[in-house]
Amino acid sequence: MIQRILTADLAATDDGPVTVAGWVDTVRDQKKVQFVVLRDESGAVQLVHPRAGEGEPDPIAERVTGLAQGTFLVVTGVLKHDERVKLGGVEVLIESIEVTGAAEPEPPIADDSSIDKRLDWRFLDLRVPRNALVFRVQTTLEHAWRTWWIERGYVEIHTPSFMSSPSESRAELFELDYFELGHAYLAQSPQNYKQMAQAAGLGKVFAITPVFRADPSFTARHATEFTSVDAEISWVESHEDVMAMQEQLLVAGLAAVAERHGEEIERLFGFTVEVPTLPFPRIPLAEAHAIIESRGYQVPRTDGDLDPEGERQIAAYASQELGSDFVFVTDYPAGIRPFYHMRDEATGLTKSYDLIYRGTEITTGAQREHRLDVLIAQARDKGLDPAGLGDYLSFFQHGIPPHGGFGMGLARVLMLFFGLPSIRETTYLFRGPTRLTP
Repeated sequence: MIQRILTADLAATDDGPVTVAGWVDTVRDQKKVQFVVLRDESGAVQLVHPRAGEGEPDPIAERVTGLAQGTFLVVTGVLKHDERVKLGGVEVLIESIEVTGAAEPEPPIADDSSIDKRLDWRFLDLRVPRNALVFRVQTTLEHAWRTWWIERGYVEIHTPSFMSSPSESRAELFELDYFELGHAYLAQSPQNYKQMAQAAGLGKVFAITPVFRADPSFTARHATEFTSVDAEISWVESHEDVMAMQEQLLVAGLAAVAERHGEEIERLFGFTVEVPTLPFPRIPLAEAHAIIESRGYQVPRTDGDLDPEGERQIAAYASQELGSDFVFVTDYPAGIRPFYHMRDEATGLTKSYDLIYRGTEITTGAQREHRLDVLIAQARDKGLDPAGLGDYLSFFQHGIPPHGGFGMGLARVLMLFFGLPSIRETTYLFRGPTRLTP
């Protein structure tokens, strides 16, 4: 490893010899002195080179003059603390420069480039501190969630992406040839395997895994491949147990983000991270419709589900009247839920919920139906042939506890947290109907 000091650590380092490494952000090539802003993964520092006298050889000046934006360097020099320096109160007087990766003179993207152009050059786009911060926050969020789960006895499972049959429905499926076994499908969800873990007696499990949807949507919140954050727990009494788990998980994650990145988020994005209070509001779907209508909007869907504007309206109500960016919408009719959602015997409504965050649904969760005879009846009620669900139904043939869980889109959570216009901004390498590169 090259022995270097991260630029973020220079302020706490004594004056004297240092080695820094990173890429050129800007060059100011003046008559008497040259300035280079060098950026690395932790921040930036100003490098300084006073030019030699007229007629004197100055190889460092010649090298600085030829530096293009984006060139990677290793620089040795002398660190000097000076509170007049706006960039961190320190600067480095250059003694030597080693170019390790030269950049072409003209970068292909600029600050005002379109998102599609930026995605074409994603590795350059992520050199921008604001864009890179999204993935530092993502790392903290996932770590906090994993920590919360593991400290409470959850088991992490890694579910396969190849499946022999659909996990949810035959709609939106990527199908491919799979050797002599015929067709395989890319997993739409780890749902089946989370439930299998309940039959296995693992009790509480979680998975952070890629999932795939052959959905030709071009909206800001859809992708053909995305990361799903899933959990499943045994011995639930209702979907309320799942909601309680998820809201605690989200609070733990956002608290960790606030602690680790709060100052940087405020500087680069201009908002203060607020950790939500518990519990999140719960509103039954029928009541949500009444609230939405009282606000002057009527959901046009005939199946009873909320449309995007309906989600925005109930979220606005929760924010304005209940003081929460999160709201659970519960008690969905069986007609708009999968066959495996448990139904309340008294009302016929499913023991399920959607979690809406800042105007957009991020989660569907439910208590699952674990009684085999009821499950088969509900499948038939949906027009499904139980014979085609053999692998799934086998999980229930040798005993399984009452259980429930949820799935949550990671990029969608980040998009809403940062107030960004699209999950293209919060996906490392976005995949959609018209994008397979880089």
